Amino acid sequence: MTSRATSPTGEQWHLSAGPDVLTVVEVGGGLRTWTRDGVDILAGYEVDSPCTSGRGQQLIPWPNRIRDGRYSYDGVEHQLPLTEVDLGNASHGLVRWAPWRLAERTDSSLTVAHRLFPQPGWDWHLESTTTYAVSADGLTVTVRVTNVGEGTAPFGYGAHPYIAIGDVPVGEVEVTVPGAAYVDVDEKLIPTGTSPVAGSPFDFRQSRAIGERRLDTAYRDLEVVDGRWTVTVAAPGRPVVDVWAEAESLPWAQVFSGKAEAGQPGEHGIAVEPMSCPPDAFNSGDSLVELPPGQSWTGTWGISPR
Repeated sequence: MTSRATSPTGEQWHLSAGPDVLTVVEVGGGLRTWTRDGVDILAGYEVDSPCTSGRGQQLIPWPNRIRDGRYSYDGVEHQLPLTEVDLGNASHGLVRWAPWRLAERTDSSLTVAHRLFPQPGWDWHLESTTTYAVSADGLTVTVRVTNVGEGTAPFGYGAHPYIAIGDVPVGEVEVTVPGAAYVDVDEKLIPTGTSPVAGSPFDFRQSRAIGERRLDTAYRDLEVVDGRWTVTVAAPGRPVVDVWAEAESLPWAQVFSGKAEAGQPGEHGIAVEPMSCPPDAFNSGDSLVELPPGQSWTGTWGISPR
């Protein structure tokens, strides 16, 4: 069942399978809601509201930020529109507000697709498909991005799900982040290097409450078990939720404690963002994917309530 009406996010593609009910939206091809047994797993938003704070969005062809929206690739200088105006950065890619199309539906999955065309600051053609599939283990998201144009394209991917914490104050939420190092940033939130988490306020290798810390932090050197890293979010009185990703294609995780201040209700939830590269990878080259014509990149991540 789909409906466009006057929703700011366009058509709403609904999937109901056993205990799971989720909604994927036309604008950005992202997740608007997901409940299991009637309990919100994602901190979503209403059908008549625009997506705010990047909730559930897909970040293609780069996650996070590009300093001043400028980068050089293959000897050509590029200038992207500045979409994070207050910091003067290009933020979270080019498909967040673009229309996607429903490509396939099964009893337990929805697949959406998008063609990214050249535009100011971006010279390449990419075809993306994203499959959202539910099972007893939770939600699995599989993304495939193919260079369908000419010339090798710089590329990065990120996802921006927020784990629901209800009315629990942010400071009381416990998180586990198995990263041995974190990214240092400057006043524009652009990387200046990495540091070990040991002895820092960003060490969450053992589960602990967020407290008064504000997390907007990229982690690397994540502990991998059976090919995956896992970040855990535990809000008192709510399901414990694991966010996982295949480490080979998504070796980075950004954890964002939301815009609610510590001690206030956390209506935005806790964002756990699987990423193929860190912020500003188009300039640093760190973990940057270089995608030749006709070649594809595939990444898989998921969310498992328990």
